[in-house]
Amino acid sequence: MNKYGTILVVDDNPSILTAMRYLLDSLFERILTMNRPDDILKTMAQEEIDIVLLDMNFSLGVNSGQEGLFWLRAICKQHPQTPVVLLTAYADVSLAVKGLKSGAADFITKPWDNDELIRKLKDVLEMKNEIVSLDEIEKDHIRRTIDHCHGNLSQAAELLGITRQTLYNKIRSLAPGPSPRGEGSR
Repeated sequence: MNKYGTILVVDDNPSILTAMRYLLDSLFERILTMNRPDDILKTMAQEEIDIVLLDMNFSLGVNSGQEGLFWLRAICKQHPQTPVVLLTAYADVSLAVKGLKSGAADFITKPWDNDELIRKLKDVLEMKNEIVSLDEIEKDHIRRTIDHCHGNLSQAAELLGITRQTLYNKIRSLAPGPSPRGEGSR
């Protein structure tokens, strides 16, 4: 079985970190753990992290989840391509929903079911690999339209519902390199 890259698990409970190391060892090449969130961004700047499993509460006696939401937003801002899965107590499902609205890819409740946790992490990672940027979709659509029109930019622009000049500008901005055919001819 091919392993996924690196997971960063952040939880203040050492027992949970140990359990995660054992559970995820067969799924990931590397498992980084930390019991305080203060170094998350520093670690993510130094390491290639494929997914983060983030607890919602870190201060003793505080169960509001605000710390987890803060770190979730910070990760999403600095590393928007890295999915974050929240780890939360069963009673905090409404908090997990807030997390989803703030950019979390999914959430797992404590105590967790091992098979469900692994399935969710796999699903998130596979979905991450399927996401294509709007620029890529636009570039592919323009390329296919031009191919369909056998390189005729005027016809391709008409099919795309844009002017020939707009098409030319999009081609230039999306694909640096040689100019498309028909440059300078009107």
